[in-house]
Amino acid sequence: MSVDQPIADKCERVFTAAADKLRRLVAAHPDYLPQYTRAGKWKHDGASWTNWCQGFLPGQLWLLYLYSGDEFWRGKAERYCELIEERKDDRETHDLGFLFWHSWKRWHDLDGAPRQRDVVIKAGRTMGERFQEKGGYLASFVAPESAFIDIMMNVGIIFYAARETGDADLYDRALRNCLTSRRYLVRGDGSAVHEGIFDLETGAFLRESTHQGWRGDTSWARGLSWAIYGFATAYSFTRDPRFLQTACHCADYYILNTPAHGICPNDWLEPNPPRPFEASAAAITASGLQDLAALVGDPLRARSYREYAARIMESLSEPAFLACDDIDWEGLLKQAAYHERLGLGVDESTMFGDYFFLEAAAKLLKLI
Repeated sequence: MSVDQPIADKCERVFTAAADKLRRLVAAHPDYLPQYTRAGKWKHDGASWTNWCQGFLPGQLWLLYLYSGDEFWRGKAERYCELIEERKDDRETHDLGFLFWHSWKRWHDLDGAPRQRDVVIKAGRTMGERFQEKGGYLASFVAPESAFIDIMMNVGIIFYAARETGDADLYDRALRNCLTSRRYLVRGDGSAVHEGIFDLETGAFLRESTHQGWRGDTSWARGLSWAIYGFATAYSFTRDPRFLQTACHCADYYILNTPAHGICPNDWLEPNPPRPFEASAAAITASGLQDLAALVGDPLRARSYREYAARIMESLSEPAFLACDDIDWEGLLKQAAYHERLGLGVDESTMFGDYFFLEAAAKLLKLI
């Protein structure tokens, strides 16, 4: 499917703005890996927990290199990848996919060097150690009994490590996490549960919970965006039709429950939400829908997903969201949220929002 010139022009504008913002960031704060802005500024001492966003800055730098061919961006991308290499052994986080897929895996895809491949494989193996045999899930950083829908965005690195090494047990851990997440973290209407709590003694599912949605039984938008993208990725590795079905089910929920402009709230079921938009979830969805469109067999469904992704990107490219004309705003995508319930990075820019916004633009321009 060819890209309409107006949306192509908007994606070019996104890349131009990203280049300006990131050139300023790496000059003003060299070797700094931010997570979210405060009053539009990256450099602050806000809460970060597991520093799970550190792969998104090198990921953006790689995308700028792919877009421009400018060796400046390649050099910076390599440098910022090197800054996080030691985290391949980090057993305190469930987000090693976020850390290494968009950074070191992208580097390997470009160069094919064994060192980069080995780093990604080690990160995948480390991630696989979070598996809870009773319950069949990968534990979140919160507690051994906790499973997050976010982890669907990280199983890809486990599938990759298993495939590259022929490790059947590692593959089975990723597969079983996906099956457990499909059963307990995706509801019958296609909405997603942020967190599932399991009994450590029996593995039984106990209840739904959330850290970022309105309530445990409602629908946190970024969690749904992780599900759309993550189950599509799981299908790309396994070709298990259940995962494709789940990704489509979640995508259809997003489309059905979101206004025509395509930008979701933080939680669809929260009455009278204090803020109308969660732009980072929309950006993630715009990227994930393009992956999903390439995987579904139905041409009409594929076209509808691509067109909806383009609609999201058109909306996010408007001045209310794209900070291209705001020189003092250091992020790229406004009106995102790091953690709305705690008031962290709300109506701000986030590294993951900026990354997936740029990634969605790259996919529309056929760069990746």
